[in-house]
Amino acid sequence: MYEFEIQNMTCGHCASTVEKAIKTADPEASASIDLAARTAKVETKDPAAINTAIEKAGYPSSFRQI
Repeated sequence: MYEFEIQNMTCGHCASTVEKAIKTADPEASASIDLAARTAKVETKDPAAINTAIEKAGYPSSFRQI
């Protein structure tokens, strides 16, 4: 499980865009988006690919294993 800190995620549309980016990068990923905390908890085997996808969607991010 990884936690992604996502900058500039400020609304429901942003959260939806981030979730779509996660699913595009890893269709088998399980994600939980917390808009208020600006984080996403993701169960994935390739966090770097997900981080890249989130950033390509326009949201600077970083991640750590939890």
